[in-house]
Amino acid sequence: MKHTVSGAGVVRRAGKILLVEQRGGSWSLPKGHVEKRETAAEAAAREVREESGVFSLRLVGELGTYERHRIGLDLADDLSEVKEIHVFLFDTDQEKLAPEDRKILSARWVTPEEAVTLLTHPKDAAFLRSILPKIRED
Repeated sequence: MKHTVSGAGVVRRAGKILLVEQRGGSWSLPKGHVEKRETAAEAAAREVREESGVFSLRLVGELGTYERHRIGLDLADDLSEVKEIHVFLFDTDQEKLAPEDRKILSARWVTPEEAVTLLTHPKDAAFLRSILPKIRED
């Protein structure tokens, strides 16, 4: 089984957070593999930029780490890969979303509670639910 390390971003703006849609209906936080000579936080910021077009980011802090299988094309777990996902909180004042990554069908701002119901992978939803108090804006 392949083990990969990813950086993910919870990006908040005006009481909402950013979600991206890929693979025709799979909703997730922006995330992707950590590249050589890149920290997980740097990977998270890069993936946010690529998957949503949000480039004005301020790192607030780390939210935690969890593991899950990769989502396959059929939206079921792909048991050939386990992802270790490091999640970071970012703030932005940028409203406009313009994904650069061709695999991303859309990006949108939703309330954190909506995000929990939209996230495709149950472990993504469970992790987000567990950190809701940490992502509420002060």
